Amino acid sequence: MKQHNLHKNSFVLDSHCDTPIRLLAGVDLNKRGEEGHFDFVRMEEGGLNAAFFAIYTPNTIEPDTATRRAMQMIAKTYDAVEASKGKVSVALDAQDARDNFDSGILSVFMGMENGLPIQTDLSLLRLFYDLGVRYMTLTHSGNNEICDSCATKEKRWNGLSPFGIEVVKEMNRLGMLVDVSHISDDSFKDVIKYSKSPVVATHSCCRAIANHPRNLTDEMIKEIASTGGVVQINFYPPFLNSEYAEKFWPLCDAFEEAEKLWKENPIKYKEDYERAKKEMLALKRPSYREIVDHIDHVVKLVGPKHVGIGTDFDGIEVAPEGVESVDKLSVITDELIERGYSEESIKLILGENFLRLLE
Repeated sequence: MKQHNLHKNSFVLDSHCDTPIRLLAGVDLNKRGEEGHFDFVRMEEGGLNAAFFAIYTPNTIEPDTATRRAMQMIAKTYDAVEASKGKVSVALDAQDARDNFDSGILSVFMGMENGLPIQTDLSLLRLFYDLGVRYMTLTHSGNNEICDSCATKEKRWNGLSPFGIEVVKEMNRLGMLVDVSHISDDSFKDVIKYSKSPVVATHSCCRAIANHPRNLTDEMIKEIASTGGVVQINFYPPFLNSEYAEKFWPLCDAFEEAEKLWKENPIKYKEDYERAKKEMLALKRPSYREIVDHIDHVVKLVGPKHVGIGTDFDGIEVAPEGVESVDKLSVITDELIERGYSEESIKLILGENFLRLLE
């Protein structure tokens, strides 16, 4: 895919990529893969200069298991980077990433998705920071010791827990970004109240366009901007488009059920799994232009200094039409050019906004 010079000359950053899940399964990121959305070969082809690897733990596991899983994901991230033989480097701050960019080296940052691995212990938060974690998504699809999730009907804290308030303060002190993606609306209000540093949503869309609790209201977007923070637009099709979401969720549920059975008995359930997957993938997906619709919406509300991209690649079952994997990322730049964005604004959106927060 031919890239516009503006894409090649910009610092392009993806603030949320779930590839460590695949590292646990033994994937080699230094080879061009057919599976998944991301590897280092396709990262380079797509002109992506820095990716935040999500150190993700589900809310369904025990805290000790979550801590171990997070450590393994971090270890495997370092292993994958080391195996690149100098083509990729772990970045700890904006200067690392800029130096890598100047040397033609790709950067991997780490963010933690779900605070479960820190248990109820701020010393574990500090340890994960020392290992390279530069933001933490406070919870995922369940309530934890820090706050409530947007995904649960029953709320445990109705916002941040007392420990959660301490976590936000300690993250501010360390220089770790507070990520509000996945958290409940009340938890969000508390984060805005207690955080003294810029707040980010590393992979969230706009509720005004697609009405889903994972997406942000206009008011939330304005509040993030008022802290100096950034909203990083998620590529997950059901968060981009409500009509698509209505048709998609039942097919996704059927796929997940079939996948579970297939993993338990690959021979018996192979056909059922493949059929469910095929049906889910056959649904016409929103195009990459709808990602830019969400970017437009944030820009209209708060200007171009408070928006970016957080693909959620390797954490989503389907990707938008036209940007099925990381090697096709330059279509976003093409669409921004097409819509008349200035060179300066495009550079902010593609990565400079998030780098600013890391400085």
